[in-house]
Amino acid sequence: MSRNLTLGVLQTAYGLDMAANIARTADMVREAASRGAQVILPSELFQGPYFCVIQDEQWFATAYPWREHPCVLAMAALAAELGVVIPVSIFERDGQHYYNSLVMLDADGQPLGVYRKSHIPDGPGYQEKYYFRPGDTGFRVWDTRFGRVGVGICWDQWYPECARAMTLMGAEVLLYPTAIGSEPHDASLDTRDPWRRAMLGHAVSNVIPVAAANRIGFEAGPSGYPGGGQSFYGSSFLADHRGDLVSAFERGDEGVLTATFDLDFLKTHRAAWGFFRDRRTDLYDALTPGRARP
Repeated sequence: MSRNLTLGVLQTAYGLDMAANIARTADMVREAASRGAQVILPSELFQGPYFCVIQDEQWFATAYPWREHPCVLAMAALAAELGVVIPVSIFERDGQHYYNSLVMLDADGQPLGVYRKSHIPDGPGYQEKYYFRPGDTGFRVWDTRFGRVGVGICWDQWYPECARAMTLMGAEVLLYPTAIGSEPHDASLDTRDPWRRAMLGHAVSNVIPVAAANRIGFEAGPSGYPGGGQSFYGSSFLADHRGDLVSAFERGDEGVLTATFDLDFLKTHRAAWGFFRDRRTDLYDALTPGRARP
């Protein structure tokens, strides 16, 4: 008998009211669960607007210890009620340190632990280094009720090393909550297609399903901000082990995606491809800083 996993991905817009954002996310989680989703992925930092467009100290007040974060508490109760797994992206405060983090909630609502975003971007419209320390957890993979799940956060999704590491750790699916859209310094720059291609490549190279949940909508910036604000391009998707899109949204769509994957088939198919059998770790010194050959 096959061991199937049904993933759900949420795509919507978010505003300033955290309680309203949580309620909107909860409604969509319920919809995904009603359609059979067992692991349900909201987008990055759904607690509020994507505040990293500029450096503004007021936003530090919206960070919480991960066990006390309102998003974690609300989603934990919902996960237990519905019997679903929910990866919850949050702004985390740990003493004097601040992180872009994710708490994995199992299907009984219990937290399995926290992952802190490893790769922190710093550029126009994405000034995350002002707010977040680089993660200190290493990559994380969790044994949930429905399968072994690896999660990276937004900028992590561009790095093949992150996807490969999680798959080597036994991940059966890879998930990426995201907040990405327009580039305020260059209105002609559209990263949507390469953003997708990077993750579809992870699916192919690791013979593993990949899901991404991005936000949508226009979020106004401060006075004088280029373009007036940030437009997020959605385009959330579920891809199979071949890198083929199984289900996908366009830029402005709002709703829930679902798809089912046969984990036992994928385990055998992954072995048959031989990508992990034929790896040459003796030749990979250049991937480790300080060990690169001249």
